[in-house]
Amino acid sequence: MAVRNETRVTEFILLGLSSNPDLQLIFFVLFLVMYLLTVAGNLLILVTIYMDSHLRSPMYFFLCNLSFIDLCFSTVTVPRSLVVFLLPSKTISFTDCMAQLFFFHFIGGAECFHLVLMAYDRYVAICNPLHYTTIMNKQVCVLLMVSTWAGGLIHAFAQVFPTTQLPYCGPNEIDHFFCDGHTLYLLACSNTFLSEVTDMVNSGTLTLACFLVVFISYAYIISTVLKIRSTEGRRKAFSTCASHLTVVTLFFGPCVFLYMRPSIIFAADKPISVFYSIVTPLLNPFIYTLRNKKARIAMKKLAGWKVSDIN
Repeated sequence: MAVRNETRVTEFILLGLSSNPDLQLIFFVLFLVMYLLTVAGNLLILVTIYMDSHLRSPMYFFLCNLSFIDLCFSTVTVPRSLVVFLLPSKTISFTDCMAQLFFFHFIGGAECFHLVLMAYDRYVAICNPLHYTTIMNKQVCVLLMVSTWAGGLIHAFAQVFPTTQLPYCGPNEIDHFFCDGHTLYLLACSNTFLSEVTDMVNSGTLTLACFLVVFISYAYIISTVLKIRSTEGRRKAFSTCASHLTVVTLFFGPCVFLYMRPSIIFAADKPISVFYSIVTPLLNPFIYTLRNKKARIAMKKLAGWKVSDIN
């Protein structure tokens, strides 16, 4: 019986978003600006919530954790992407690629669960306000926050382990700006059916289920808001819910599109990936925190501006 001669791939080549050098330079500038704004915005929120004693409710505790998640999530992909856009060498070692895949799904999974947690927090606060402090006490908040990270860790192991077991013997060009399962499966030199099914069940079902839970939570919130007699109160509540649902859709929508199908590459996959991996971490500070009056006042106080006390 003939023995198949296989040379295991030790590195991959990330092709980025375009092969055009001029476009690569444009993407470098755009990604760099977005990344710097993401880092600055999320660090500002972390420092503000930590420094201001008025921001100690569960909502701000969860917002602080969301900022930390977004900061880590964008850092997993953007710095390497900047190297790919700017330098001629676009290689990434097999180990680094699998590490990026692991942390991308670890932190991304944690964000999925955390957005569900924040939707539940707002549901309890608006739909059951009299029992809010009892239900969302400090111990429960910490336990729920730890659970989001544990869920992301389990998701990452389930995602990465089947991928690392596949043989990669060439080609080694990844048509993306970061390492992800559905692009790696196309490079494997063996049957990837089981890995793809695992990917769809794990990542696809996770994102779809989380999105549905968030959507249902906000449906209950909106039904409660409709009972508010104040027109101004309803307007503010609807504005908040609409902005939250918009950024949640920008995160979950692309994930469902990418992971609820086999590893078939479409031209739109790469630009769609930008929304949930880069745009959402940039928007979250503005949507969830900077539109909040207490947070804005706390930031002004941190900057040394004279403002009235927070009631």
